[in-house]
Amino acid sequence: MHKSHIFLAIITLLSYTAFSQETLEDDRGKVKFGLKGGINYSNNYDSEGEEFVSESKVGFAGGIFLGIPIGKFLGIQPELLYSQKGYKETGQFLGSTYDLTRTTDYIDVPLLVSIKPVKFLTIQAGPQFSYLVKQKDVFTNPLATIEQENEFKNDNIRKNIFGFTGGLDININKLVIGARAGWDIQNNNGDGTSTNPRYKNAWTQATIGFRIL
Repeated sequence: MHKSHIFLAIITLLSYTAFSQETLEDDRGKVKFGLKGGINYSNNYDSEGEEFVSESKVGFAGGIFLGIPIGKFLGIQPELLYSQKGYKETGQFLGSTYDLTRTTDYIDVPLLVSIKPVKFLTIQAGPQFSYLVKQKDVFTNPLATIEQENEFKNDNIRKNIFGFTGGLDININKLVIGARAGWDIQNNNGDGTSTNPRYKNAWTQATIGFRIL
């Protein structure tokens, strides 16, 4: 699903909910805890003038969230998410053309400030810490050698990445439908010596959650 379709669906649901909000419970001042799951639509953006073309890919996102109110209209929401990101890339490496599909599995820990102007809507934004758990590369090149593949596998990748994310949640009693976007502030290279093109992750995310509390 294209990211524009995701946000169109969220906006449509938001409009519907606005008209029926009199049936919703106003629990903005209560602690909330729940589970959520959905998809990431991820890609990367060029951070150092590298020349390569990439396409977006879809991955899983899910975990737990905790909403802590600071009064009725303000709160904080830490989350713990398992989040798949990555991209599909075409470019030049050691004088030959390659195709690379990269899937990166992260533990994401966003710490969001929540603004709750009405009972069915929460606007959120804040920093995010990500830890790289696993990376899978599918590298294809008719002229590829073991040395080329090893240089990708042994690439110096940053495992701890700081980023920013923000979006909105639509609250329908126990159901929470969310849409947000995020991007890394740090690039993927640890000390800048990597032979792989330097990049930063960027993604949109759509989730459906259920509140236990």
